[in-house]
Amino acid sequence: MLETFFNGEVLLRAWPLLWEGLLLTLQLGALSIVLGWLGGLALALLGLYGPGPLRALVRAYVDVFRALPVLVLLILVYYALPFVGLSLSAFASATLALAAVSSAYTSEIVRAGIEAVPEGQSEAGRVLGLSFPQILRLIVLPQAFRLVIPPLTGNSINVLKDTALASVVAMPDLLKQATQAQALEANPTPLIAAAGLYLLILLPLVAMVRRLERRLGRPS
Repeated sequence: MLETFFNGEVLLRAWPLLWEGLLLTLQLGALSIVLGWLGGLALALLGLYGPGPLRALVRAYVDVFRALPVLVLLILVYYALPFVGLSLSAFASATLALAAVSSAYTSEIVRAGIEAVPEGQSEAGRVLGLSFPQILRLIVLPQAFRLVIPPLTGNSINVLKDTALASVVAMPDLLKQATQAQALEANPTPLIAAAGLYLLILLPLVAMVRRLERRLGRPS
């Protein structure tokens, strides 16, 4: 078992590939999460306060990208867009696909958080003479943010896990590098190491979400 799945010599030889893949995976995950947050916030605000036709478009976007599997979207972006003259790198394709799906889920999370803030809070702001942007920035969004931290963090964990799908379009992420190292060494140790690295990154985040849910769920 040790020789097959936990071979130290194989791991040492494969480590440079695994390290490069890990760094690229973290870059892809961080960029996709940030773009998903920004896009989701914009979509939530447009869906709640935009004109009627724009709200309908936002609703259609959210429904479509929540229903579409990330893998299908990634393959469409990478393999289909070149037929209309738009060729993206594997990294750009993966970022676009992950951010598009993440923004749809983030939009629903933020929308639910905003709608959970009592309407009386906004009315009090209007009585004080605050403008609509000030009410959003100073009253509504700070209270909504407290409510959406746990689900946003959970969604970010899903984005990090979905970065493994980028190996389908030959991006040298952690999983792709582990697969190549496994083929070169004819030993599954690099795959076991890649799984351990994913756990090392994601388990603390899962524990953090659990603590946030307990902490923010308590009455203040």
